[in-house]
Amino acid sequence: MSEPQFPEAASQQTVKFDDSNVSAAYANFCCVRGTPEELIIDFGLNPQPVGTVTTPIAVTNRIVTSYYTAKRMLLAVQTAIQRHEQMFGTLELDVQKRVKQ
Repeated sequence: MSEPQFPEAASQQTVKFDDSNVSAAYANFCCVRGTPEELIIDFGLNPQPVGTVTTPIAVTNRIVTSYYTAKRMLLAVQTAIQRHEQMFGTLELDVQKRVKQ
C-alpha cells in the first residue's frame, strides 16, 4: 500500500497570526517528557549552568502539544539552525571545545 500523496502547495500555505499579546521568556533549560498522546516540554532558567546544580530549577513555561505538532516544530527549528550555521558557522555543543584557553 502506498502512502497518500498531498499537494505540494499544502505544505507552503501562509498562516496569519496575532502576536500582539505574546509574552517572551528566556530559557537555558528544558525537560522533555510525554504520554502516548502528548509531548510536554518544560522551560526554565538554570542559575548555575556550569557545574553541579545545587538548587531546584524554576520551570516558568510549559508547552503541551501533540507529537505531530512537535515534529513540525522540530523540522522548523532544524531548518532555522541550519540557516544560522550556514551564515555564522557550526554551533559547538561541547562547552569545553568552545572555551578559549
